[in-house]
Amino acid sequence: MKELVKISRVSGMLEKMYRQLNQDKFNGELEDPIITIQSTPRAYGHVTCGKVWKSKDVARYELNIGAGTLDRPIENVVSTLLHEMVHIYHLMNNIQDCSRGGTYHNRKFKEKAENVGLVISKDPRIGWSLTEPSEELIEYIISQGWTDILINRQESIRIGGVSGGSSGDSSGNKPPRKPSSTRKYICPCCGNSVRATKEINIICGDCMKQMVKEE
Repeated sequence: MKELVKISRVSGMLEKMYRQLNQDKFNGELEDPIITIQSTPRAYGHVTCGKVWKSKDVARYELNIGAGTLDRPIENVVSTLLHEMVHIYHLMNNIQDCSRGGTYHNRKFKEKAENVGLVISKDPRIGWSLTEPSEELIEYIISQGWTDILINRQESIRIGGVSGGSSGDSSGNKPPRKPSSTRKYICPCCGNSVRATKEINIICGDCMKQMVKEE
């Protein structure tokens, strides 16, 4: 896979991931939104409550991934994408998963989010909104060959709860960048690489050389 260093390529990759997750986690039931990459100063992402994009006779929701949060480990970016997809599922099925002006995530959100591979924790201010990938989801991401995004908008970000957003901590401060849950191994000869969720000894099948963990 080519490195994700151009925003056009990142946009295409997010759309590809959405389609694959829709098929595998939602039985292909979700509508396609317009996926945007914009600054979201207080959230990792959001989904609009209404279909704000229209082309001819087709209206669509907007699903946004925060431009200043793209360079997180890929499993965290995918978790944000899945978080917002759960909101779309509930919007399509007229299920209320948030209250208090769309900021407080309830147990209906938690149940569906955990059903598709997320780990959801409760924050006293924004409810069941704090989102992490499960080990199962990390293994799924590795199997898909999805890699970290290497472009990011440099901005001062305060992470907190907003309507429909997948949030960080409740203090309003940007949390420190979390280390990836995966490890990358590279062949010192040909540059082939693989990812794993644990320490492994692995040999490159092309060069028959032991692959080295990237520090």
